[in-house]
Amino acid sequence: MPTKDEMLKFSMHIEDFVARTDYTYLEAIAEHCKQTGLELEVAATLITPNLKSKIQEQAERNNLLKTKNSHLPI
Repeated sequence: MPTKDEMLKFSMHIEDFVARTDYTYLEAIAEHCKQTGLELEVAATLITPNLKSKIQEQAERNNLLKTKNSHLPI
């Protein structure tokens, strides 16, 4: 089980990676795992609730998940 410090460090690294590139959060996590050799299953345990909500929001915007409420494209 990862510590809160490890989870925070991972989350900050992913946030920084997304800010510096045009990657989505899922792409950034996959790329981080590829670069560091971290298994995706291990990375899944490091995702904080805040990062999880950002991934969900981005996936809903890209129509990868069904939204809970409808949004008009304005």
